[in-house]
Amino acid sequence: MTPIPKNTAQLYEIDFVAWTEKTVQLIRAGQFEQVDWDSVIEEIENLGRSERRELKSRLEVLLQHLLKWQYQSIMRSGSWRNTINEQRNRIADLLQESPSLKSYPEEVLAQCYDRGLKAASNETELPINTFPVECPYLIAQVLDAEFLPDAIDL
Repeated sequence: MTPIPKNTAQLYEIDFVAWTEKTVQLIRAGQFEQVDWDSVIEEIENLGRSERRELKSRLEVLLQHLLKWQYQSIMRSGSWRNTINEQRNRIADLLQESPSLKSYPEEVLAQCYDRGLKAASNETELPINTFPVECPYLIAQVLDAEFLPDAIDL
């Protein structure tokens, strides 16, 4: 049997959900001195990092599919188009919910392109040097719901 923690800092390490419920209860009751503020701060910081990670991940998948669309046009499918649209929609949602991230896609474009490039090469089985070393798309194009790159016949 797990011993019941004496304070919320111990509860944080043992049962995260119970810690969140207890922390909310303490804050609502105005019992601020009992709140595990270090853990609250850590969780708030993690929320911001999580939003950035999700945006990067979606941008990587979007770039991967734009490359596949462009360099393997004979294999184009509705599924690829849906993935492109879905990633753009989710990125737009993230940017609408957190306007402070508006410049973030441009900041991480090169890094996300590198990862998307590797994924596109792996999935298409085309040599990595088939694709441009640097992102061939402007961030405005990447996020533009109407933009699809022209096919490059190999």
